[in-house]
Amino acid sequence: RMLTENGVGTPEDLQKAKLESDGLGLFVRSLVGLDREAAKKALGGFISGRSFRANQIEFLNLIVDHLTEHGVMDARLLYDSPYTDFSARGVEGVFESGEVDELVAILDDVRQRAAG
Repeated sequence: RMLTENGVGTPEDLQKAKLESDGLGLFVRSLVGLDREAAKKALGGFISGRSFRANQIEFLNLIVDHLTEHGVMDARLLYDSPYTDFSARGVEGVFESGEVDELVAILDDVRQRAAG
């Protein structure tokens, strides 16, 4: 209601956006992104108590940048550029298998929270 009252779109436009984005929360998140501190906090449990190499820190910063700009991140992107600039194998060339699983779970959790 708030969006239609402010001229963002018609109820039909918003319904279409909701369907195409798998929910209104994901649609809004795609427009406004995610607060940088919230993106860092999402990765906080993963980072806490671990030591990382410089390339791993840079890789994680790219994830934070993506979340900040787009609000969510499909884990498949971890196998595309710019992530493959670190390793042709993407995330699997930078982190151990268990760590990859953790990162994917974090990205899924961020998406679920946005979807409501």
